[in-house]
Amino acid sequence: MALEIKDTNFNHMKSLKIELLRFMMSYKFALEEMNTKINILKQEFQYIHDYNPIEHVKSRLKAPESILNKVHRKGYKFSVKEIRENIRDIAGIRITCSYISDIYKISSMLQKQKDVKLIEIKDYIKNPKPNGYQSLHLIVQIPIFMSDREEQIFVEIQIRTIAMDFWASLEHKIYYKYNKEIPQHIKDELKEAAVTASQLDRKMEKLQEEMNQLKEEEDDNLQELRMYDERFLLPYDFLTKFSSK
Repeated sequence: MALEIKDTNFNHMKSLKIELLRFMMSYKFALEEMNTKINILKQEFQYIHDYNPIEHVKSRLKAPESILNKVHRKGYKFSVKEIRENIRDIAGIRITCSYISDIYKISSMLQKQKDVKLIEIKDYIKNPKPNGYQSLHLIVQIPIFMSDREEQIFVEIQIRTIAMDFWASLEHKIYYKYNKEIPQHIKDELKEAAVTASQLDRKMEKLQEEMNQLKEEEDDNLQELRMYDERFLLPYDFLTKFSSK
């Protein structure tokens, strides 16, 4: 009887271990799948188009301890099913762009992919958080094909500019491991810094638009010049041949 109980416990633990391993692997595979999609876009822009909007891409898988802490904090049940349904940022990707307009271009391109299902979008650029934080957050769901099943996995995608990423990274470092209430004057200065970063983003994008306009005008002038030269090249060539006979 004791042996049967031990065998039952062992089989239960083995089954639980496999379930947890599959659980974490599914999010790892989802990250790899999304990174492949983003890398394809990045290479396409790099080799075919004149401009690549993607500066950097980072991905992370939330540690089991962080997952359990969030489950406890949110009051969810400690079950794989409950975690899978409610914790949607276990797999996370951050895309850093040059300009604000790039953020919405990349978001649109990812949403148009047939196997990417948009679940939720939070636009902290049009509506910044009270502390000044800006970014575009997408929760998407993609299929992962295992040996014996297909699973729909949530992935959180954050898309932001270099300036937004710079502010968010430093803000995190300033707050890191400080468990007390942040002094109000520091909050105010951080928010002011976020506004400054936003103004810089918009100024740089305006400068880029002006430069693109200048390039287009220059290209138009060169095209007109070529057309002008071609109009007079044929008569000149004809006269040269004629006079040589």
